Amino acid sequence: VKLVESGGGLVQPGGSLRLSCAASGTTLDYDAIGWFRQAPGKERVEVSCIGKSDGNIYYADSVKGRFTISGEHAKDTLWLQMDSLKPEDTAVYFCVAGGLCAGSRWYFEDNENTFWGQGTRVTVSS
Repeated sequence: VKLVESGGGLVQPGGSLRLSCAASGTTLDYDAIGWFRQAPGKERVEVSCIGKSDGNIYYADSVKGRFTISGEHAKDTLWLQMDSLKPEDTAVYFCVAGGLCAGSRWYFEDNENTFWGQGTRVTVSS
C-alpha cells in the first residue's frame, strides 16, 4: 500500500487547510485509515481515523470540533479539513493505514501490517 499526502503549507492562526491522502496498491489490506502528526521535538501522535467497513470516526481531544476527517473509499482518497488552526497544530502530518478505528480511540500498533505516507508539513504562524 502506498500513501501520498498533499495539501500542507503555511497558514495564519485561525485559518484553514485541507490535507489529502491518495492510497494505491492493495487497499484491502487495511480497514482503518487516518492521520498522525509529529510536532518538532515530539513523538508522533494520532489525530483522527475512519473505519472503512463501519464508518467509525475518532478524533483526538486536541482537534475535536476543529478538524473533520472524510473519505471516498471508491477512490481510495482521504481528507482532513483543518479549521481554526492554532500554532500548536504545527507538525508534519502523516497519512496512516492500519489498526482498528473505534469512536473512542484508534487501536493502532506500528508493525508490518501498517502503512505510512511520507508526510506533509503544516506550519501555523503569523
